[in-house]
Amino acid sequence: MNLTFCSNKLKKVCDSEKQMRTTLGISMSEKLKQRLFELKSADSLEDMRKIPAANCHELGHNRQGQLAVDLHQPKRLIFKPDHNPTPTKPDGGLDWTKVTSIEVVEIVDYH
Repeated sequence: MNLTFCSNKLKKVCDSEKQMRTTLGISMSEKLKQRLFELKSADSLEDMRKIPAANCHELGHNRQGQLAVDLHQPKRLIFKPDHNPTPTKPDGGLDWTKVTSIEVVEIVDYH
């Protein structure tokens, strides 16, 4: 899957192990690297459903249209499909099988 980032600052954190460790700490950095590898390796977002520990899920309310994967509790990696238009199923829901590009939005505890 293709990954882009909503800001240069976030891209620098995710692309540089040194920056990642400085910003997030060792344990969170290891988990973030794992999730980024899983996302990059996926053919589509549907592949993330096969990784139960990632807990890839759609968000609602003020985060409608975004998805998350678990990092270390309570942090999540937030992203959204990077397609125009966003692939949908006939019922209007997100078609995970057609999402092949995402934009990473943030690393946050949204709870």
